[in-house]
Amino acid sequence: MAKPLKSGKQSVNLATSGPRVSRIRRDPPPKVVEKEVDLDAVDREDVIVGVLAFALALFVIILAVGSNAGWSLREYTLDLSETE
Repeated sequence: MAKPLKSGKQSVNLATSGPRVSRIRRDPPPKVVEKEVDLDAVDREDVIVGVLAFALALFVIILAVGSNAGWSLREYTLDLSETE
């Protein structure tokens, strides 16, 4: 059986006590700048989304009940011609 070649690296002694110190120099992490949030704008957006979601749900419910009752939007025609 062949012997492994000796490498130029020193072996690491894991039996030493205490933490090993890294020799890699690193910059400290950048400080996080907290962004100020306008809570009134967030609340307004939440209200708008909630009202639109409620209106859409109500519209879908009305269409479902109407279609089960035999009513359909196809019964109506729109006349878009200009009249004087």
